[in-house]
Amino acid sequence: MYQLHCLRDRLGLATTVLEAADGVGGTWYWNRYPGARCDSESHSYCYGFSPELLDEWDWSERYPQQPEILRYLNHVADRFNLRPDIRFNTRVSAARYDEATNLWHVTTTSGETLTATYLITAVGCLSSANVPNIPGLPDFQGQWYHTGQWPHGGVDFTGKRVGQIGTGSTGIQAAPVIAAQAAHLTVFQRTANYSVPAHNAPLTPEFRAWVHSHQDEIRAVMKSTTNGHPFRIAERNVADVSPAERDALYEAAWAKGGLQFRATFKDLLTNKAANDTAADFLKAKIRSIVRNPATAAILADIDHPYAAKRPPIDDNYFDTFNRPNVSLVDLRRTPIERITATGIRTAEADYPLDIIVFATGFDAMTGPLFALGLTGRNGLALRDAWRAGPETYLGLGIPGFPNLFTITGPGSPSVLANMPVAIEQHVEWITDCIAHLRANHIATIEATPEAATAWSNQVDAAANATLLPQAGHSWYLGANVPGKPRRFMPYAGGMAHYRDICTEVATEGYKGLVMAKS
Repeated sequence: MYQLHCLRDRLGLATTVLEAADGVGGTWYWNRYPGARCDSESHSYCYGFSPELLDEWDWSERYPQQPEILRYLNHVADRFNLRPDIRFNTRVSAARYDEATNLWHVTTTSGETLTATYLITAVGCLSSANVPNIPGLPDFQGQWYHTGQWPHGGVDFTGKRVGQIGTGSTGIQAAPVIAAQAAHLTVFQRTANYSVPAHNAPLTPEFRAWVHSHQDEIRAVMKSTTNGHPFRIAERNVADVSPAERDALYEAAWAKGGLQFRATFKDLLTNKAANDTAADFLKAKIRSIVRNPATAAILADIDHPYAAKRPPIDDNYFDTFNRPNVSLVDLRRTPIERITATGIRTAEADYPLDIIVFATGFDAMTGPLFALGLTGRNGLALRDAWRAGPETYLGLGIPGFPNLFTITGPGSPSVLANMPVAIEQHVEWITDCIAHLRANHIATIEATPEAATAWSNQVDAAANATLLPQAGHSWYLGANVPGKPRRFMPYAGGMAHYRDICTEVATEGYKGLVMAKS
């Protein structure tokens, strides 16, 4: 939506958005599962480009739920009159670059073809649902749902035996809500996960007033921090304080809740010994909350550093396992063998179920782009170009794909940052680049292979300077999708540093990109 606003209203370009859904909202249109809620604080999870927009909207909670975020995005669409240039219920099946005409030919599933000088992908990083290929799913006689494709009318769990597969951030949000309604919830856990309480609450009038009067300060912090959030990471290392002071700081961060827990010390993601102190603290919290020692041991059997995978925050997730109608299955010890007509069979037992919920995430970052059927210069298919893993320049351009821009693509901070901050930076860079091309009568712009390779090496180096690759089963690496190449996809060097790099590239005449005059 912001890209449409920039191209149409700032540059005066004829711009069309093709949208598969029948409304705006992106991930917040599709992800309507129980407990769906943002893990960025509401006053930072919004557009910052318009002071008027900031002034006229008030959030109700610290961490807004899906319906409120969707209302906000609909407000933005109406506020800037974006709907007339969005074609809803339109899914792209292929997009091919024609060198002879220097146009992109975009085909929809209805058979329509549109042409455009510039093609911009805004398909999101987490929009291609990953339903695991478990034998027997077609035989299941109950209902099954993926959290990323949730029915708009909701699902009634009353009196139902529910099985939930997956305990990532989505599963951690969904389980408490499902358990409160279902007759019984069985959680099937493959990978145990850390989680910090969100301590969500309504925003006070005083806090709302403070936000409105400090917008410039809040935005400045967000643009200058590693993750684009409205708080700074502490300057201290774990070794700078005594064990007693360290634990007191962790207790205070736990009491405050939210993603700011990982900002307690600056070396939590770079020093394994430092990270172990946070990991041990969080595992001890799990064991103190969950009353059944055997269940607590399974939930605390975490095999990766804290925040090496996406660090969830929750509303009573671990407390949920104290309910009499909730049970936990350790899939590491007893893996799923198949789905039967009546439920799920593991290596040890059959679990009768009426509903199966797949909280199994997405074919992240590359999956949504592959779904577009992109074909660049000389018939190069993106799937072939990325057979060994994604390689981009800044997460913005791809060699062999002229005049194609990718918003928050692989190789950009994207999922490691507060997404509105990452999106706005990309949109503004793309808009300025297109303005430059038009002002200088440049017909094509394209990342060079050398620049993309050099940048991809920087992406690898940034990841390897952290503990992030040590979570070998993370979707950051594509490890959740069988057969997907293993490569760390987001840029871990920090949003603020990345912004400076992109600014420098533009200031120096878009170095790393080759341009041809019309």
